[in-house]
This record gives sequence, C-alpha cells and structure tokens, in this order.
Amino acid sequence: MTGFLSLNHLAQIDRISERPQLGLPKAISWGQLAVIAALSLWLFGPTLIHLVGQWWHNPDFSHGFFVPVFSAFVVWHERARLARVPLRPAWAGLAVLAFGLFVFIVGQMGAELFLARSSMLIVLAGLIVLLLGWSYLRALLFPLGFLVLMIPIPAIILNQITFPLQLLDSRLAAAVLPLFGVPVFREGNVINLPGIQLNVAEACSGIRSLLSLTTLAIIYGYLTDRRLTVRVLLTVASVPIAVAANSLRIIGTGLLVQYWDKDKAEGFFHASWGVFIFAIALVMMYALHEAICWVWPEPKEAA
Repeated sequence: MTGFLSLNHLAQIDRISERPQLGLPKAISWGQLAVIAALSLWLFGPTLIHLVGQWWHNPDFSHGFFVPVFSAFVVWHERARLARVPLRPAWAGLAVLAFGLFVFIVGQMGAELFLARSSMLIVLAGLIVLLLGWSYLRALLFPLGFLVLMIPIPAIILNQITFPLQLLDSRLAAAVLPLFGVPVFREGNVINLPGIQLNVAEACSGIRSLLSLTTLAIIYGYLTDRRLTVRVLLTVASVPIAVAANSLRIIGTGLLVQYWDKDKAEGFFHASWGVFIFAIALVMMYALHEAICWVWPEPKEAA
C-alpha cells in the first residue's frame, strides 16, 4: 500500500513538472528585468510615446495597438515550448545591442522616426541573445518579427505605395461601372461620372485597409491554422483582397451617384463605406480559408 502511494505521489510530481512554467527563464531574475525595463523606458520612452500618439491620431496605423498585444499573447501561448528551449547566453548579443543603439542614435540625430523606432526591436533582439541565447531568439522570431507591423511605414515609401493603389482602384472601378450602365471617363485617379467627379484620394486608396487586413490575416492564420504554408498564403492573399474590397467601395459610390443621390453618396454613406468594406474583406478572407481547408484539409494530428 505504501509503495502504491509512493508511486502515485511520484506520478503527481511528474505531471506537475510537465506543466508549462509561467515564471521567468532561470537566466533572468526579476531584479535584472526591472533594471532593463527602467533603462529601456528612460532611453526609448519619448519614442514610444510619439509612436502611440501616431497610432491614436492616424487611422492608417491604428492597428498598431493590437500588434504588441498579439505578440505578448503568442509568447504566452508558446510558453510550454519556450520552457524547453536551452538557455545559452551569448556575448555576441552585445554586438547586436550596440548596433541597435547605433541605429537609435542615427535616427535621433537625423530625425528619422522609422530608424529610431526600429532600433527598439534590434535592442530587444540583442538583449534576448545576451541573456538567453540564439536558440531563444529563433524561438521568439515570429512574435518579435510581428512587432515590425506596429512601426508606421516611412512617408517616402508610403507615398510610393499609395499612388499606385489609387490608380489601380480607379482602373478597376472604371472597368466595372459601365457593366452596370454607368458611363465613366477616367483621367488618372479621377473618375468622371454624369454630373459629378469622383477623385480617388489618398484616403480612398485602400492603404489603411491593406495594412490593417495584412496584420489581421497574420493573426487569423496563427489562431485558425497550424500550417505555415496556409498562414503565408492568407497573408499574401490579404493584398488582393484589400484591393478588391476597396474597389467595391468606389464602385458602390459610383452606383449611388448614378441611381440615387450624389449628395448622399458624398456624405454619410461614403464615410460609412470603410467599415462595411472592411467587413466584406474579412468575409472574403474567411471564405478563402474555408476553400483552402476544403481542397487541402488540415491533418487531424495538426488540428
């Protein structure tokens, strides 16, 4: 009887030891973490405040609020796997850390926000290598890389993306509207309709929905499918889905102008199209995922 109780006690200990640990890795103490956090806030505090302010005031980058939250969720969700990663702190992390600080200084001196903000991720990667090792950095590569999406694209690059999107959306709308009996004459990103002129401005280019939908596609793929190929496919597909959904917005506006009231088309209905079209884009992504799962079912082991 005593032997049976001992075996049962040992089995309970084994089950407890197999549970994922919620604490810090053994290589880091709470005191070290507090010092690192304090120094990071002192160094990057103004940069972080300005970054959050841009998320709040610029709708094109409002998805930035969700990026660090999801990255933290991924780390928590993968805590059991991370607990099995061997800890091999490497002095090479100092080189990565020094490079990150150099990028930060260059960004501050040149008033280049993108460099200053990107340096935070480089410094974080250097700290991970220095305190935990390269294996831990590889294990955290996905949540760390996902944080890149919280950094707004530089204006010089954003402008190179926005204008081609304006032209593409206007071309698609000009090609589809005549199929519904709407005469169209297009000049660049300007669509001339009977009695009104639609200007596909930067706000209507779809860049906001493109950035948000790409971010959401990565989150959706991670939560719903374990296959890396399917996750990448959903992320890539978010680009044409966003373009198609935004073209529907312009087409809908043209139909309202032609068959209802141009004043209403330019007022409330035009402003509310954004939410409606984004919902359509989400439905299109869900339908694509369902089609992929129907053609290529996920193995039961993976599910």
